[in-house]
Amino acid sequence: MTALRRALADGIGTALLLAVVVGSGIMGEKLAGGNDAIALLANSLATGFGLFALIVAFGSRSGAHFNPVVTALLAVRGEFPKREVAGYAGAQFVGAIAGVMLAHAMFDLPLLQASLKARWSIGQWISEGVATFGLVFMVLSCTGERRWAAPAAIGAYIAAAYWFTASTAFANPAVTVARSLTATFAGIDPAHVAPFILAQILGAAAGLILDRLFRISGPA
Repeated sequence: MTALRRALADGIGTALLLAVVVGSGIMGEKLAGGNDAIALLANSLATGFGLFALIVAFGSRSGAHFNPVVTALLAVRGEFPKREVAGYAGAQFVGAIAGVMLAHAMFDLPLLQASLKARWSIGQWISEGVATFGLVFMVLSCTGERRWAAPAAIGAYIAAAYWFTASTAFANPAVTVARSLTATFAGIDPAHVAPFILAQILGAAAGLILDRLFRISGPA
């Protein structure tokens, strides 16, 4: 498969991921009757299961990155061609926005919106660093002989991180930008995006450092 087709596949996978995240948030909020805990439970389970399925479907086609920091760090570790990073990142951002628009279309909402949901606090920024650190460490731990474990490990981690982080674990710059374009349960105020992305980059770097310090060789 050519580099262009791999990037396109990863963009489509990212779009489907955002359709799951935003769509399940809309449906969960509709059915929860004002109970945010039930809405978050629906959102987290759908995201975890959806991520599992998408990694299985796209793993052999694009590597199922769906995340610019994952793509960049795999390139730093020598497991992904550096020349393809920009193409993947572009496809991921475009795909993420398209996925939000698709979710809105399925629920008869305006395709592009501006979120007013405040996510601005030190605790939320720390949460994004922790969430992205864990995600990156999980991804880097599930390469080589452990690749078979990636769908379950990553899907389960993200579902759990919805609950143990104050930010509900965006852990992805493309996801963060796209979610600023939905005024629904999953949204984030566009003015609050930049600190989230900075925290994600720092968390990802910490994940790479820890992976290098505690690298496992050979089969698990």
